[in-house]
Amino acid sequence: MVSGEAPQAAGSVRVDVWIWSVRLTKTRSQAAAACRAGHVRVNGDRAKPAQALHTGDEVRLRHEGRDRIVVVSKLVKKRVGPPVAAECFVDNSPPPPPREIALQVPVRDRGTGRPTKRDRREMERLQERGSGPDH
Repeated sequence: MVSGEAPQAAGSVRVDVWIWSVRLTKTRSQAAAACRAGHVRVNGDRAKPAQALHTGDEVRLRHEGRDRIVVVSKLVKKRVGPPVAAECFVDNSPPPPPREIALQVPVRDRGTGRPTKRDRREMERLQERGSGPDH
């Protein structure tokens, strides 16, 4: 066993514990909440927090506006450091969008008041056009 490495689990680990252990979420409660909300899928099926996870399973996690697709290569029950966590999964996630595009927010002039229904529809139309072919 490499120094600093958590002992490997026998056969399976809870999904929420593994997601937290390999640092895909900051807290275990965030991982459990993501499972309950339906943002976690294991091998294509929605996962409950206590669902068993095995080596070779594909985990899809929607967290902080980004989709993470990882394949489990090692099971851990305890939270591990970033170098060890990187060895526990194979990341097949699409690259994150550039920061300029991700933080693009429509700006209204100060003092113009609340947008009218026409203004709101125009803003939504512009956002759909700028979001790309996935919509």
